[in-house]
Amino acid sequence: MLKNLFRRLFQRSPPPGRKVSAGETLPAAFDMLNQQAPLLRDVSAAAQASAANDGDAHKIGAAIICREAVLNRQQKIAGYQFMLQDAMHANIRPQSKRILRLYAEVLVQNIVRANIGQLLGYRIAFIEVPDFFLDHPDLRQLPAANTFFILKPVEKESGVPVKELVDNIRTLRATGYRIGIPDPVAIPAYFHLINEIDLVCLQGLHLDIEHGMKLVRHILKIAPHAGLLVRNLPAEEDFDFCFKIGATLFQGPFITNRESWTGRNLGPGYSHLTMLLNKLRQDADTREIVALLKQDGAITLRLLRYINSAATGLREHVSSIERALVLLGRAPLRRWLALMLCASNRNQPRAGAVLEAALVRARTMELIATSRPPLEREAMFLTGLLSLIDVILQQPLDHALASLNIDSAIQDAILDSTGPYAATLALAKACEHMEVGSIVSIATACGIDPEQASIWYMDALAWTLTLQQEDAD
Repeated sequence: MLKNLFRRLFQRSPPPGRKVSAGETLPAAFDMLNQQAPLLRDVSAAAQASAANDGDAHKIGAAIICREAVLNRQQKIAGYQFMLQDAMHANIRPQSKRILRLYAEVLVQNIVRANIGQLLGYRIAFIEVPDFFLDHPDLRQLPAANTFFILKPVEKESGVPVKELVDNIRTLRATGYRIGIPDPVAIPAYFHLINEIDLVCLQGLHLDIEHGMKLVRHILKIAPHAGLLVRNLPAEEDFDFCFKIGATLFQGPFITNRESWTGRNLGPGYSHLTMLLNKLRQDADTREIVALLKQDGAITLRLLRYINSAATGLREHVSSIERALVLLGRAPLRRWLALMLCASNRNQPRAGAVLEAALVRARTMELIATSRPPLEREAMFLTGLLSLIDVILQQPLDHALASLNIDSAIQDAILDSTGPYAATLALAKACEHMEVGSIVSIATACGIDPEQASIWYMDALAWTLTLQQEDAD
């Protein structure tokens, strides 16, 4: 991953966030969805104010696909659950077949339009659709080898006849798609599908020791071929419990949760990287930086390998650190070292997943800062990247940042949510957490179009997925 990552990170000018035409956002579908299924609550006072000036304010976030990582038993990213912004999912009413069909069409069409299927590489897309939607032609536009459809029951209306539902499931599975169902004990209507599916989805918040072990044993007994995905796991101990009872896939806030890390030794490699970053921060003499680089053979080899790769487009072969530093420049070297620092702990559980989340956050901030000077864009990227440094390195946040001696503006944004980069970091987090009201209010306060901010987040996600795909290739 790092080779491709560095190639993309050090392009001279980051491409601006793409503009989406009216046709791409499916306005007719959103208008109908908004009319037929008004939100249960207003997203925010700021959204109301924005709506008064913009008749399309209700669309903010609706056109944007969100994702939540799904980890395997090795705590590596196995795939993502994709959804529209939460306000269009959890808060619409009434949940009739008509509305659920509209929602599913908008979701699937936007996943196809965003080219997510082609960016997944070896990873899986988990997409929740109504059970009556399995015969919809749009589903066939998604890559069969990378797609799990999770059935969503329809409340207060008659479901699909059993034979029709089974036939639809078998047709999809025969072409390579995989099917999941929610807990068949909690939703007995799906119990008869247990031998026709590939995955059972459980809710982590509802699993205690007695119920959880009994439920998992029961499912494994009647469907030994099916995997078990446990959602909404809040903390690491919840992951540990579900791991022990046999779950195979895991989803929830536990992935990026902060804990009370103390006394963890990160080793000499980490110390050397922080020393180099501090020298760059202090604008040390080039000879001093070169001497420090030469003290670590692994860093020297990686830097020379990068600078001589085809990605840089250089016609000369670089064999000295001095020449590499001249050609690369100090700002890109600083970013390169920061990435090395964040990747230094990547063999630890969840470190890869958290690093990926930090990269999406960093790239989002960089794209939001497209019109700003290069050094400010660079600082924005580092702010997003380092905002999860404590979770990546499993170190207390203040301790991890103190050792880096970073710019005060970056530190203020991460630690205290103050300073010139704080609002952009807050906006990137709002996009990440699917908080539509916060996206509207923060973006509006920053003078940024809220929908464009969400589009930049989607671009950042696609950028990161591309890195993963290239790494798999």
